[in-house]
Amino acid sequence: MKLRFTKMQGAGNDFVVLDATGQPLALDEAQLRFLGDRRFGVGADQILVVERSLTPGVDFRYRIFNGGTGEEVEHCGNGARCFMRFVRDRGLTTRDVVQVETVNNRLELRMQADGRVTVDMNEPMFEHARLPFDGSGLVPRELGGFELWPLQDEHHRCEVAVVSMGNPHAVQRVDDVDTAAVESLGPWVEAHARFARHVNAGFMQVVGRDRIRLRVHERGAGETLACGTGACAAVVAGIRLGWLDGRVDVEMRGGLLTIEWGGPGHPVLMTGPAVRVFDGELELPA
Repeated sequence: MKLRFTKMQGAGNDFVVLDATGQPLALDEAQLRFLGDRRFGVGADQILVVERSLTPGVDFRYRIFNGGTGEEVEHCGNGARCFMRFVRDRGLTTRDVVQVETVNNRLELRMQADGRVTVDMNEPMFEHARLPFDGSGLVPRELGGFELWPLQDEHHRCEVAVVSMGNPHAVQRVDDVDTAAVESLGPWVEAHARFARHVNAGFMQVVGRDRIRLRVHERGAGETLACGTGACAAVVAGIRLGWLDGRVDVEMRGGLLTIEWGGPGHPVLMTGPAVRVFDGELELPA
């Protein structure tokens, strides 16, 4: 079958975007992995599918599939910005603000005058059952009323703050993201037995109270150039731990995001770029 697609990127986090508003699109995991493959397919961190919503007050359904595994995942903040740019560029909506629903959430996307997109990422969640995270038997270090949880084995050791932004994150502070052991610690944290559904591993360097540098090893994808939910989780953790103020620029290898959070009871706002790279059509294997 021939499949039309759009390649997009947000701060270097790249996506294949598919329009399923006209007719249903049913792809299996092997086909989704083919689209995400950088040698045989198009190449992408995630595959985004735009669908019409049947929920009153919601404009679109937003589905996200991991480009490496083909599995459906809960959330992708950089993808949400690209989603907004896509539906505007394609004429699927003329609104500056749209409501979208994901597999487990509802998001508000807002187009800014400068072309950037702001995403209301909803409130962060800290309940361990929501990640899920098993902290039984561990003794955390409390800092600013928030916990840093020790993870260790004979080869690795770190302290992580655990936060859900609709998907699970474990954030650790490092002195320098350029020399941090992302390649070894990232996969180890991701697959740690304390996280039943694996976890995104964030490595945060605090530059100042209003700026951090960040690298993220994503579940099923490895390290990516940017991670929107990872930026949100890192800023939320840094605020809870007393390291950061309420508005923070997050510098990642793919670009800059601005994250704002007013504390518990308030949503996290993420603002950043969304760019269409090219449109294309390919023959999708059966």
